[in-house]
Amino acid sequence: MKIALACDHGAFEHKEAIKLHLLKKGHQVQDFGTHSEESMDYPDTVYPASCSVADTSNDFGIVLCGTGIGASIVANKVKGVRCALVYDPKVAEITRMHNDTNVLALGGRLTSVAVALEIVDKWLGSSFSQEERHKNRIDKICRIEETENDHE
Repeated sequence: MKIALACDHGAFEHKEAIKLHLLKKGHQVQDFGTHSEESMDYPDTVYPASCSVADTSNDFGIVLCGTGIGASIVANKVKGVRCALVYDPKVAEITRMHNDTNVLALGGRLTSVAVALEIVDKWLGSSFSQEERHKNRIDKICRIEETENDHE
């Protein structure tokens, strides 16, 4: 799999651990930064990473900031991205199965590295259920995106 990674300074350590973890598992990783713990603004890295998922340059994205909230908001501004902020491995599985999420958001200050790696593995190891009720809901989300874009 090709995975986009992005973070701000508040989750740099987590991003680096996740990158190493993914590479050891044989995934390709595109690192959008940040590349240090120097203060920076998460939209500068999360937005291009999310765009790379929307345009299918990457299969999935993992975005992080201190809480994961800002990163998830930015990712969900990109048409075609379904990002979930996750703090628990079970929720990671459900969000793939029910919502077919393609971007995962994590909070570096609120989740340990060990738990973050568990979440990543559970999320990447799960797939969309293909159940009709879930497909219908995703179709409705896509129609909302189209309607919102019509307002521009």
